Amino acid sequence: MVPFREVVLKVHSRCDLACDHCYVYEHADQSWRTRPKTISDEVIFRTAQRLAEHAKTHALPSVSVILHGGEPLLAGPARLRRICEELTSAFDGIAALDLRIHTNGLQLSPRYLDLFSEYDVKVGISLDGDRAANDRHRRFADGRSSHPLVLKAVELLRQERYRHLNLGLLCTIDIENDPVAVLDALTELEPPLIDFLLPHATWDDPPPRPDGSPTAYADWLLAVFDRWQEQGRPVPVRIFSSVASTLGGGPSLTESLGLAPTDLVVVETDGRLEQVDSLKSAYEGAADTGFDVFAHTFDEVAAHPGVRARQLGLDGVSETCRRCPVVRSCGGGLYTHRYRSSPDGEGFDNPSVYCHDLAALVHGIEARTPADTVAPAVAGPAELLAAQEDLTRTLLARLHADLDGGGGERWARAWELAAVLEGSEEGARGLDGVLAHPYTRTWLLDALAALHEDRPQAASLAADGLQTLLAAAAVRAGLDLRVPAPYRDGGLVLPTLGRLTVAGPGERGTVLVRAAGEGFLAGPAGGAERKIRRSAAAEPGWLPVRAFPLPGSPFPGHGFVIDDLDPHRDCFAAPAAATLAPAAAGRLGDALTEAWALIGERAPAHGAESLDGPLTFTPLTGGAPGEPWVGRHGYGALGIGADQDAGTLALTLLRGVRRARFRALVDVTDLYAADGAWEHRMPWKEELVPFSRLLEAAYERLALAAFDPRYRDGLPQALDTLEGAAELTIGGKRLLTRMRKEF
Repeated sequence: MVPFREVVLKVHSRCDLACDHCYVYEHADQSWRTRPKTISDEVIFRTAQRLAEHAKTHALPSVSVILHGGEPLLAGPARLRRICEELTSAFDGIAALDLRIHTNGLQLSPRYLDLFSEYDVKVGISLDGDRAANDRHRRFADGRSSHPLVLKAVELLRQERYRHLNLGLLCTIDIENDPVAVLDALTELEPPLIDFLLPHATWDDPPPRPDGSPTAYADWLLAVFDRWQEQGRPVPVRIFSSVASTLGGGPSLTESLGLAPTDLVVVETDGRLEQVDSLKSAYEGAADTGFDVFAHTFDEVAAHPGVRARQLGLDGVSETCRRCPVVRSCGGGLYTHRYRSSPDGEGFDNPSVYCHDLAALVHGIEARTPADTVAPAVAGPAELLAAQEDLTRTLLARLHADLDGGGGERWARAWELAAVLEGSEEGARGLDGVLAHPYTRTWLLDALAALHEDRPQAASLAADGLQTLLAAAAVRAGLDLRVPAPYRDGGLVLPTLGRLTVAGPGERGTVLVRAAGEGFLAGPAGGAERKIRRSAAAEPGWLPVRAFPLPGSPFPGHGFVIDDLDPHRDCFAAPAAATLAPAAAGRLGDALTEAWALIGERAPAHGAESLDGPLTFTPLTGGAPGEPWVGRHGYGALGIGADQDAGTLALTLLRGVRRARFRALVDVTDLYAADGAWEHRMPWKEELVPFSRLLEAAYERLALAAFDPRYRDGLPQALDTLEGAAELTIGGKRLLTRMRKEF
């Protein structure tokens, strides 16, 4: 069951305007005629109690209550104060209360706004644009214009003392109105938000289309979008923000679009509990549940079949919609707009009456979305590396924040030292080097997990990691700073540099490390220091991280490292191997070098791309030959079996580097959404798989196909399937475009 987080409270059932497009008075359901004009004290009290009970039962952090009508201001200040008092009292100590009111603004005055300021009631106003647009529908019963009074209300809300209450403007679309004039009139008022609404319609009573165009409403909205772009997007527009969010893999921002389950319920002036009241456009009684606040709980309403039908996500839309690639963005449209009573329809089991408009709108906004609004990481290796480094820095900042002063003196001093390093160009460069190390990410994730699980050694794990990281950064920067660095089991591991034996097995302590010439000095405080040359080969007590340049390969200037030293390297599904003997490390390095030579001969473009970034190989035990491993680490690490021939390694590297890059992309951008909602055929295995698995497999297979043409089989079908999938986000489409160019 999805609990209700939004309640529309009908405080008055009549209105002081005679809008001819109003779903309450002009559409199929006419139940307003039998409702009390004003909500009673009893209904107010029972609603407040029931709603607070619902919030407490479900531990809701907050609940929004929207005072609605008719025209809610007709209830008068005294009645509205009573409502605010009852709700505020009932929610005290249970949940935050977000009070709102939606009004036509005609009655708005300082008397109301002072009351709303007292209870922090946010105010939204209906306005359909300039005077010509607004007067097309929003008139008094005698035909007079409401526009001047609405503008007066908006200007009142724009005053400094009331500006914090301004929710924005709601505009119902009429395609006979000039879209540019409408937007200009609305943005001139500088609202915090504009909400464009499609007029309520069903297949039985479809929206007007004067020129017969199936995309007339999309065309109107896209004209607004283009003008909005020209203006520099001065005001958020909810429908545009929602489409952009879902295109990027995010949530819908409005009930009228997207697949998010509805969490809204309506309380009428007589206390009856109803479904969303736009259903009044479908047929008489469409919103009715048979429940009321006197005899029923909100949980009972939440279990009503009509409410549940709007909480099913993808399963709640028609079969036509489930097959449509824009369904994540449009969500099948507003539930009301799907209704059809004819024999060939099945109630609400239809696409929206605005189906073609919604598809055209989504495609139109996507086509107008500039490439620079997509996550830069998709653009290339350098951008991906930058995004990954940003992520590591974010995790480091989060660890500091979550420690919240509980990291102890060692952490506090290390954090101060980090600021010192950042303060110089050399220090910042040295720090960047160790933050880019893939196993720095592993340490951060382990430290955060230990902290959140309240493990006894959490603070020590955090401080140990930061101190050794800073010691390595200072050495890389060549800075003469004495940095305390802890050693464990007799050895000090400096990330990206190597392992120094400073004591016997099982011993632990701290040494001071500082840069000196082409290396560094290490020793206990006040004791003798030992000098280590960074460029030197292994020597007694010092084992550097093994680096392998590729000077004679097709990739001069590039290289890779074998890291079998870092204490955080055991982060793969297969266990990390022990530190390799020199001969074994040499054989693995030679095999990797030979593998790169093979890649350079057969797939030079992929080889160059693979080496255009950090590459750290960690030997594993127990892994299947030819199978690369990507684990819980930052960008650039790959776990491999230590004993492989060059031919097997070449395929392992191509597959593994692609796998690592794909996982790194997923870390920093949304390539897909609603993964697992559909299954897709993987052509080379004749297997049904989720979208993410097909995309990752195709991404890997493209690199293999460049090396061995046999891997091209099935790729055209896979790329076509991916392109037509609803899960693909705008960032994923950018990646798919690059994949097609590769093929």
